[in-house]
Amino acid sequence: MRIRLLICSVFTISFYSMKAQETFSANVNLKTEPTDKIDFNESSVSVLFNKKINSKNQLTNTTEYSKLSINYELNNFSSFENLDRFNQFQNKTDYLFQVSDKTKLKFSVTPMFSFQENLDFSDFTLLGSFEVNQQLNSNTTITVGTARSAIFGAPKFIPLLAINYILSEKSTISVGFPDSQISYSNNIRNKFSLTNSFNGSYYYLDQKSSSDYNASKVSLSQMTSAFEYERNVDTNWFLNFKAGYDFNKKYKLTDSEDHTVYNFNTGNGSIFSIGIKYKQ
Repeated sequence: MRIRLLICSVFTISFYSMKAQETFSANVNLKTEPTDKIDFNESSVSVLFNKKINSKNQLTNTTEYSKLSINYELNNFSSFENLDRFNQFQNKTDYLFQVSDKTKLKFSVTPMFSFQENLDFSDFTLLGSFEVNQQLNSNTTITVGTARSAIFGAPKFIPLLAINYILSEKSTISVGFPDSQISYSNNIRNKFSLTNSFNGSYYYLDQKSSSDYNASKVSLSQMTSAFEYERNVDTNWFLNFKAGYDFNKKYKLTDSEDHTVYNFNTGNGSIFSIGIKYKQ
């Protein structure tokens, strides 16, 4: 209980230092992904605060809690039925610095706790990134950088790359790694997007999953291609719908060195999610 209280305090310090007139958003999302033998269901809530300090400096803080529930097909994974619920807290702080009219630097720090049920300081991981955004012309910008990320189911250093192009007043395209997107808005209320992203997560286990496996974590990763629709239903309220498919889905147990000790071989699966967001 004391550890949970301390984490909540650390994650909310930046909130109290910001003023009421700053940009704010809150988001609740539900996602389901059935595969042949295992169903994954995730719920999450996040809160974002944005502060433009001056013409060259900007801070953004996003706190998120997510809960993953896993349902196994009866009689197939009876020895792993205790691996059915996982939690994650993370607090991401972005600092954006305007170097010149055409160049921006972005630094991100993300302390994260990923755990099964009992939270402990050993469940802590520090992620982060550094990006350079360069405007090439009025329609094109390029972003390059590096990050310590969990998109492959373990904390690893990865490159960041994106080429962003404004096709028209209503449509944009971003091609890169780990995320790509084509978006179109036919009016101020509707936004349609085709997205492709590499994403993943991992969770520390409370105890050994089985006497036969020396596992300390569960690891998930996949590449997701999806269609998204966002609807501005009111001045501050937005609904988001997402449907797609996960390719190269991996769900496995790993040891302390991130070596695979058991692979569930779930196969790929379709995804569907719905979210509601408040912005001001």
